[in-house]
Amino acid sequence: MTELLVSVDGPVATATVNRPAARNAMTMAMYDALAQFCDRVDGDPEVRVAVLRGAGGKAFVAGTDINHFRDFRGAEDGIAYEQRIEAVLDRLERVAVPTVAVVEGYATGGGLSLAAACDLRLCGPDARFGLPIARTLGNCVSMPTYARLVHLIGAARTLHLIYTAGFVDADEAVRIGLASELCSDVDTRLAELCDQLAGHAPLTMRASKIALRRLRNHALPTDRDLVELCYGSEDFREGVAAFLDKRPPHWHGR
Repeated sequence: MTELLVSVDGPVATATVNRPAARNAMTMAMYDALAQFCDRVDGDPEVRVAVLRGAGGKAFVAGTDINHFRDFRGAEDGIAYEQRIEAVLDRLERVAVPTVAVVEGYATGGGLSLAAACDLRLCGPDARFGLPIARTLGNCVSMPTYARLVHLIGAARTLHLIYTAGFVDADEAVRIGLASELCSDVDTRLAELCDQLAGHAPLTMRASKIALRRLRNHALPTDRDLVELCYGSEDFREGVAAFLDKRPPHWHGR
């Protein structure tokens, strides 16, 4: 089974994360395939819109497959992981044409990061956005991901989302700016939106997305010490073990 399905229909290129039995959790190979999809989009002058969605209707992306963290031994593993994921997120964000994340069900952890790296987030009534790492693994995200979330919903709501380890439903996501639009019939509205975007001036949209990215990324500070703090901790190793053992973690703050 292909875990990232790619299709091109006229001016619209679509990548579908295809692990519905695992709530579309991403493997490293799938992240690499997503970066290749971005290269394909930018290499095709006929493509005017890129869509990212999840198969099965129950989840957009439920983050990275936790089994990937099983063999982590310290902070350097976390640094390498965050750099690798951020390279994919950065590539997704730099796609020249408008990008649309279609969120049905859960966009969790890395799934939220992927959605935030897209230009627009179209969601269905059952969409749920969350970053529950304070309750699950005890890790952190990259500085650019923090910046993307603050850019979308502000610092206070970003901290509330992380501290409470809860989820934002579709109505609330639209209200606070985490989602661009809520619709009852996602596929119909997606087709309308893609047709609209494909008919607009591509250079105007490209210049606008580049301008906003520059505003957000101006003098972005380093995050190496923060990644070392979390991924090099006993708590992170405990969080991974507890998640895989399906038990509550026991945090010690070290």
